[in-house]
Amino acid sequence: MFLARGLVIAAPRSGSGKTVITLGLLAALRRRGVVVAPAKTGPDYIDPAFLSRAALRDAVNLDPWSMSAPRLKSIAAIQSTGADLLLVEGVMGLFDGAADNTGSTADLAELLELPVVLVVDADRQSQSVAPLVAGFANWRPGVRIAGTILNRVASMKHERMLTEAVAATGIPCLGAIPRDTALVVPERHLGLVLPGEVAAFETFLDAAAQTIANYIDLARLQTLAAPIANGQTPPTPLPPLGQRIAIARDDAFAFLYPHLIDGWRAQGAELSFFSPLADEAPSPDADAVYLPGGYPELHGAALATAATFKAGLTAARDRGALLYGECGGFMVLGETLVDKAGHGYQMTGLLPVTTRIDRPKRILGYRRLIQSGGLPWPGHLNGHEFHYSSAKQSRLTPLFAATDARGDALPPMGAVIGRVMGSYAHVVDAA
Repeated sequence: MFLARGLVIAAPRSGSGKTVITLGLLAALRRRGVVVAPAKTGPDYIDPAFLSRAALRDAVNLDPWSMSAPRLKSIAAIQSTGADLLLVEGVMGLFDGAADNTGSTADLAELLELPVVLVVDADRQSQSVAPLVAGFANWRPGVRIAGTILNRVASMKHERMLTEAVAATGIPCLGAIPRDTALVVPERHLGLVLPGEVAAFETFLDAAAQTIANYIDLARLQTLAAPIANGQTPPTPLPPLGQRIAIARDDAFAFLYPHLIDGWRAQGAELSFFSPLADEAPSPDADAVYLPGGYPELHGAALATAATFKAGLTAARDRGALLYGECGGFMVLGETLVDKAGHGYQMTGLLPVTTRIDRPKRILGYRRLIQSGGLPWPGHLNGHEFHYSSAKQSRLTPLFAATDARGDALPPMGAVIGRVMGSYAHVVDAA
């Protein structure tokens, strides 16, 4: 049984414009009446928020490093149900993966048997585009480059030189996008900002959709898509944190994986949501409270004065509920958060931890985790870490023993006091 057809949008390297082109494709196809289901390769939270806005349909993560093959096939099949096309945005360069050389966009495309459309940044090159495209097309037999999109083309003469060169490879060129400084999404320290923070985002999206419609052969692009097989019975999702889970969700706590939430619901958990920024407390009957990642450092003052929120967390702890924070949520469970300007804000004080981002240092990578806390999950987990803040804490029981993607040992992560626990790790799936 086939549910839909799918394509992967990839590039030779980061910065080639694949995010803007994917957004434009989603919006342009949607406006033609095509139901497009969006997905993002890897563990990133921010690109899926943009993809969701462009498709008017929630995006999912497909992470070939952290997730098993059955999990990936199941999520892809479920996501494409009721859609005409599953459009998967790649991550970094097509063959770029983790430090152990796995988890690339190419790995995902090969596993799902989906063809790749390669977005090539043509700035400052002409005929040399042909060996670049040919090299990517012939590098790995199981990965099929079905077409190319040329980006940042300088002129009609430049386009003619490029398309004639690509024609010699035998790989279809679906179109050429001219240089346009308006088609740029601003960045923040963790990558792209959230869509709600981009002034006139709908205007930007309209421009991207119109550009794609003007310069890309959308009908031909759709013919390149391959069927998505209905996957085998999916593995059991990570168990819910409790029977009644209160989840923080607002601009400070925006990083949630849909597959985890859907898995908890499927196992019978009752989910409620609350906004710490609106000074809301978790539901008083919750037996678990989940503080996901996000940007609490941008909202230090609001969180510091959120007395109802803080009292609600303390009450949840006192009645024995599980309190779990990831990255930004871990920071808020601590005592003090120091923002980029050096201002300190009092957080919930449930863990004796001080976090600060006024001395930024990027920490990024996949993590293999062995938990020592009371999380109702398997002992071995896969996740990732991506932050610029740092934590100083007293001697506490760590939540995780950790290694990087290669298996090299890392310092223990996070902290546990009773049923209150957290770390900088974002957990994706069981190992």
